[in-house]
Order: sequence, then structure tokens, then C-alpha cells
Amino acid sequence: MFNDELKLVPNKPGSYQMYNKNNVIIYVGKAKDLKKRLSSYFRGQTTGKTAKMVSEIAYFKYLVTETELESFLLELNLIKEYNPKYNILLKDDKSYPYIELIKKPYPKLRIARYLKIKKAKDRLLFGPYVNAYAARRMVNLINRLYPLKKCQGLPNEICLYYHINQCLGYCNYDINEEQINKMIEEITSFLKGNDAIIKDRLLKQLNYYAEEMNYELANELKNELNYIKIILEKQRVELYNKENLDVINYYYYKDFLGIEILFIRSGKLIGSFNDIFNAQSNYLEDLELYIALFYHKKEIPKQILVPQELNTKLLKEVLQTNIITSLKGNKKKILNMASENAKINVINNYQKKKNLLYRSKGANQELSDLLGINIIRIDAFDNSNLFGSFAVSGMVVFIDGMPMPKEYRKYKVTVDKNDDYNTMKEIIYRRYQRALIEKTILPDLIIVDGGINQIRAAKEVIKDLNLNIRICGLVKNKDHKTNELIDGDNLEIYKIDKTSNLFHYLTRIQDEVHRYTINYHKSLRSKGSITSILDNISGIGAKRKAELIKAFGSVENIKEADNKALEKYLPAKIVITLKEYLNENN
Repeated sequence: MFNDELKLVPNKPGSYQMYNKNNVIIYVGKAKDLKKRLSSYFRGQTTGKTAKMVSEIAYFKYLVTETELESFLLELNLIKEYNPKYNILLKDDKSYPYIELIKKPYPKLRIARYLKIKKAKDRLLFGPYVNAYAARRMVNLINRLYPLKKCQGLPNEICLYYHINQCLGYCNYDINEEQINKMIEEITSFLKGNDAIIKDRLLKQLNYYAEEMNYELANELKNELNYIKIILEKQRVELYNKENLDVINYYYYKDFLGIEILFIRSGKLIGSFNDIFNAQSNYLEDLELYIALFYHKKEIPKQILVPQELNTKLLKEVLQTNIITSLKGNKKKILNMASENAKINVINNYQKKKNLLYRSKGANQELSDLLGINIIRIDAFDNSNLFGSFAVSGMVVFIDGMPMPKEYRKYKVTVDKNDDYNTMKEIIYRRYQRALIEKTILPDLIIVDGGINQIRAAKEVIKDLNLNIRICGLVKNKDHKTNELIDGDNLEIYKIDKTSNLFHYLTRIQDEVHRYTINYHKSLRSKGSITSILDNISGIGAKRKAELIKAFGSVENIKEADNKALEKYLPAKIVITLKEYLNENN
């Protein structure tokens, strides 16, 4: 297989791309020696995921580079651009929350996502916290124990927080800098690992409330104290120099690679992340690639501890940080702990992952066989115009049987809200006209949520754009359950066995696109209803309207808010008028 092509491949480093018969890149790899690596696919024995990939290869291309580092960077860029089906897919593409301590102009503590934070000398970051709930609870507790600034902007008058001793009155009083500095020092010390400070402060307040016979507040603080003890006990890690680092290890089991990442800050384990995926036979290279992709758009720690089998020099150059390994001592223990957790996770979840892979890929293959085409990517569309307003559409994407949330798209509709036919035409045109301009990947199949009318609308646009993409419609029965598949080519109706993997797969696609679109519709409808109501209140202009929407998010939240909370954004007289309007009209 490919004997003539392989003879021409040089013994040099580079990146290679595997294509299927539809000219789609299905795998991107790198190699120190392109000839040896490519030959291993076609002249040696392959198993599992590698064998499946090789069976789909129609041809390959490669780019020669000067160094292995260049080939690795090229591989990363190609994977980000083309998202090949046989390369690893990160389930974690979000940024983690951090606790941000703002020192100037006024001390403030909040939860922030790293990508939205502008680093400055007057701001300190603590994290990342994988457990967002724990981070929020920690911030709320510190805000409760210390008189930090809690309101937005600078009100003209001191607010409720000042009167209940939870703020120093930064908007109206000259503040004691020494008091502020001491407060910041204590909070910083706690977030760096000195838990005695917060425990002592909690105990003092708890005893005070108990003496005052305010048992309800005393019990609340007791619960907070117990929660902190549990969290901190789970964080104990034997690092005597209180280091900050991420620890990464793996376990390979029956073609599946389990990965465990431990986040250690100031010698404490503040969170962990794990993943499992079906790996190629050269799984160590998959792991190196995974690590590089994991830190894309994330803060990179000053140290990352990895197993010695990995190419630490390569990772160091790519991530521009200190990549270390260890064969003894506490770091070796932590590395072993990460490996053990990866092992437990992959073994416990192996069968479930294998079954899911079988069902999703198997069902995708059944659909391919039914329609007589090779399906890798599916784009599915749905429209929503509940109550005749805020018409929207949504698109979800499935690649090789699995949902790809990063590829999902939302659309506000500009045509008449009750015109399903032209709504579908507009959205299909906007989606694929842009794809042609930007040269992004096109689907093998378009699924519309609806019958012949929606199919014809989509086909008309696809034909006008001179594209050749198969279109099908999913029709629901009177109980709003997935019922049948209509082939857009000949309008043939396929009755699918409701116990089959294919039926469950199509139902999953239809439910997913419906859920995604409805959620977007509800979001717009909520914001729109706030806007229309606020427009009816004299004294609420564009600026105040924007602040209210940001702060409360819905009409119901505004209605339930007390007057004091609303007076942060509105004069007292306007608050009374707004409340009266809501009570009369909602």
C-alpha cells in the first residue's frame, strides 16, 4: 500500500496529514523521521484506532521542517484549524475560575475567568479552581468576614453593606490605609495556604453570635468552618516548600489513554482534571500533544511536573515554562498519585467509554450505509419562534457520532418570524456562504428539524451556492417524539427501528439542536422582556437599563429584589414606580 509514494518520502522531520476519499484531513501527526513514521502505518501491523484510521486513508501529504519543534508546532496549528476526527479532542476547552484580589483603588475580591483578566501589579490571582462552587463559596465567606468593597461603582450615598459592617464606606469616608493593608495581607496569606487566619476569625464571630444567642448565624458560621476544614484536609500534599505547579500523569489501558492533571498551589491540591480518550498506538505523542492543547488559552504555571517518558525539552520550548520530572522524593509521590488516579479513572470508565464509542460511531456508520455516503460531519438546524417573537435558529455539529459544542452556532433571524421556509433559507445561506468565504470545513450531511418544506428551503440555497451536500429532515410525531427520517434527494421516508442505535442517535441529534435553540430563544426573550418593560418607566434611560439587565437578568429577579438592592441603580422614587408597574402588569 502506497509503496511508490513512500519511496519518495525523505528521512527528515516534519508533519504529515492523512486524507480520506472525500479529501478531508482525518489525522495530523509529526515525526523526527517522516519516512519511518509513514512506513510504519502501511508496512507494519496496526490495531485498534490506528487500524481503523489506516483503513480510511486515501492519500497522505507531508511538510518537511528543520526541527522536531517546528513539526510539533505545525501539527498543533493544523489540528486547531482542521479538527481531524482521529486526533485527540479535548473535552475541556473552557477557562477555569480564579479568585482575583483587587488592591487598588479599593480592596475587592471576586471570581474571574483568566481570559478576561488583565494582569496588573494591583491585582493578585489565586487558582485555578476546577471546583467553581468551592471558589465562589470561599469568596463569599471572605467577603462576609472582611469589610471589602462589594458594590458596583461609587454610589452617592453609603449603602446597606456599610450599615451592617461589611464595608468601610469607601465611597464617602477617608479610609485608614493601615487597616486596608492589614486586611489585604490576611486575605492573601489565607489564599496562599495559611488557613489559621480565617479559622480564628470564624471562631471569634461564631462565639460572638453564640453569646448574643443568635444561634441561626452561629450555626451558619459553624457550617462554613466545617466546610473549610473538609476542603483544606482534602488539599494536603507533602510539598514542604509550598510550591506552585501542575502535575500530569497517565495510564494506558486497552487502547484508551487516561490523563490526570493535579493543580497544586502553595503546596496544596486545589483541584484536578481528568480525561479519557481512544488513543493511537503511539500514545505518548498523543499525550504530549494533549498537554500542548490543554494549555492553549489557559494560564501556564511556572512549573509542570510530567513523567520522564515524555519529551520535556520539546514541551518546554512549546509552552515556554519549566517542564520537570522526578524519580524520587515528594514530587515522585505526587506523580505516582496522579498516575494512580488516571488508572482508576480509565479502568472504571473504560467499558462505558467503549460502549459509547461503539454506539455513536456504529450509529454514524449505519446512517452512512442507509444514505449511501461517507458521513463524518453532520450540521443540524432548528428554528424557534415561541409566542411569535424573538425568532432564532440554532446549529449543532456532530463529528463521527459525537457532539462538538465548540462548533455550535446561534442565529438571530431577520425575516418574518412566522415564515419557517424563508427562515431556513436565511440561516442555511448565512452559514454556508460564510463557510465558502472563510474556507472552513463543510458537512457531509445537513439535517433540518422538520419535513419537506424545510428540506426544500435548504436544498434551494445549497444549489444556489453551487454546493453538493446531502440534506435530510427529521420529523416528529404528534407526541413530539422523533418519528422518521426523510431523504432530501428523493423524499423517501425511512422507518427506523426504534430500538436501534441509529434511532437513538438521530433522536439525540434532534433533542440536542432543539435544546440548544430553545435555550438561546429563552435567553433573548428574557432580556427582551426586561428591555420592553424598562422602556415604559420614566427616568430609566439607556445606561440605567443596561445596569439593571446586567445586575438582575430577568423581570422576575427585579420583581423579587428588595428596594434597597434596586436603589443601587435607581433613585428611590423610580424604584417605587417600577415596583408598582411590575405588580400591576406581571
